[in-house]
Amino acid sequence: MKRLFKWLARLLLLAVILGGIAFVHVWYFKPYKIDWFYGRVFAQFALQSPEMLSGMRILPSWADFYSDDLDDASPAHGDEMAAMVKDDLDTLRRYDRSALDAEGKLSYDALEFFLADMVEGDQYRYNDFPLNQMFGVQSGLPNFLAQTHQVNNAGDAENYITRLGLFPRKFSQVLEGLRLREEKGVIPPKFTVDKVLEQMTSFIAVPSNEHMLYTTFKEKLDKLETDKVDEAKREALLARAQHSIDSNVYPAYRELIAYFTALQAKATQNQGAWSLPNGDAYYAWCVRSHTTTDMTPAEVHELGLGEVARISAEMDAILRDQGLTEGSIGERVQQLARQPEQLYPNTAEGKAAMIADYQAILDDVNANLGDAFGRRPKLGVEVKPIPEFSEKTAPGAYYEMGAFDGSRPGVFFANQRDTAETPKFSMRTLSYHEGIPGHHFQVTIAQEMQDVPFFRRVLPFTAYSEGWALYAERLAWEMGFQKDPLDNLGRLRDEMMRAVRLVVDSGIHYKHWTREQAIAYMMENTGMAEGDVTAEIERYFVAPGQALAYKVGMLKILALREKAKSALGDKFKLSAFHDQVLTHGALPLALLERVIDEWIAQTKGG
Repeated sequence: MKRLFKWLARLLLLAVILGGIAFVHVWYFKPYKIDWFYGRVFAQFALQSPEMLSGMRILPSWADFYSDDLDDASPAHGDEMAAMVKDDLDTLRRYDRSALDAEGKLSYDALEFFLADMVEGDQYRYNDFPLNQMFGVQSGLPNFLAQTHQVNNAGDAENYITRLGLFPRKFSQVLEGLRLREEKGVIPPKFTVDKVLEQMTSFIAVPSNEHMLYTTFKEKLDKLETDKVDEAKREALLARAQHSIDSNVYPAYRELIAYFTALQAKATQNQGAWSLPNGDAYYAWCVRSHTTTDMTPAEVHELGLGEVARISAEMDAILRDQGLTEGSIGERVQQLARQPEQLYPNTAEGKAAMIADYQAILDDVNANLGDAFGRRPKLGVEVKPIPEFSEKTAPGAYYEMGAFDGSRPGVFFANQRDTAETPKFSMRTLSYHEGIPGHHFQVTIAQEMQDVPFFRRVLPFTAYSEGWALYAERLAWEMGFQKDPLDNLGRLRDEMMRAVRLVVDSGIHYKHWTREQAIAYMMENTGMAEGDVTAEIERYFVAPGQALAYKVGMLKILALREKAKSALGDKFKLSAFHDQVLTHGALPLALLERVIDEWIAQTKGG
């Protein structure tokens, strides 16, 4: 028996040694199998982002090593990540792509595109504005704790408080990067500095026990059974959270406020990407990166002008049928938008009714899509208002994916800063875009993909994802969900917004348009409320090229659908086409076209 135990001990030691060798081989060298490499790439990214892991919830609860930490936002960490991405791209290109099957080639090409784009863009790493009126640690981190960090037990509550204590470290890292940008001559637009200052100042203007970081924590604790957290423990946790807000969160904000106050004297202009170091080349890369095409800024601008003219004619016809013949498209749409029957009261009751109506629209379309889709997501979607402290500068709406473990549904966040900015005829289109069959279908079906490398379930290609959401708006109209002419006007108004984006984004960053010039053009052509238009234009200043992806992606998906219809004739099935678009995850547009071409060939042969 003693001899048997010795042999078992030796075998265990051998297994540990072999396991260690295998780990070193996979983690530090070119793995023997490309699937092992894919796993390593995702694991490396995930392990660098505790916040991403909290959002995805892909690990079992016993493996939660991350919920008491925040992402590293320091420039040094940025250097490490850039080196890691370059090494990953070099390693990927050492595999024999020709030895892979069709799906394997798709994985290879998608990851190569993503990594190569990041490597190319790294030269412009400091040409951005990490704190702006749209996003940044000052709004994103509180929203992350309020919306994403789950509190299901006392341990989760302890982790929440620990993360509150990490605000000074995180803000200090961000501040280090801001100072480095300033040294390089990268100063945010004037309106950005002013609005971020206002946002941060108002954020800390309330007593800590009335702050959203405190009140949302209390709401989470109140949902727990007393056997998990008793009343005494609950009060102790709340007291510690309040203390951390006072001693960690507020001081961290004051440090950033001091920096931005000093920056006001230097931020005197509102200029596009052309004014940044190597700005023209930077914007050309932004265009290629966000559209996943080889389009130039000049081509984007011309495409936008053509689309604006086409959509204007369709909107004009509806407006004339409504008896509105005088004024620009924008002026006439605004006349309709101001009619009392199109508005909710700008009260708590009115806002609650708006959220309920959004949910009813989603429930209706979800129940009546018929056979337009073969694959439907298992996870649900709900509608919530954008948090008050960030709604003033936030977009009209956005979607946040649900958890991979099913513990949190997808969420369509609606902006309710002023209900007058959202006429009722615009709500259906927004619901179809952010919810069903738009982002919720696309993101969740990708999350549920099986038998593919994990990165295929989460890769972000904006032209694909936003192109699908804009296509979903049109699809809902084609299927009869916007029979009222005014609902269709709402759809066209939003499509016009995306066409106008092609013009104004390239106008700002390529043609040197002013902020006021861009606002005036959008007001004239869309009929959107001035507050919405201003938020949109200021968004384009701080995110060059991102807004181009919507229309470019939609036009490609529509073109691919027409191509398939023409090639397949009676063999064409809309549900099969949608399945091909949605069940491969987000892809660069050229790879999506290859998927559809291969499906057409297979369907013809069948």
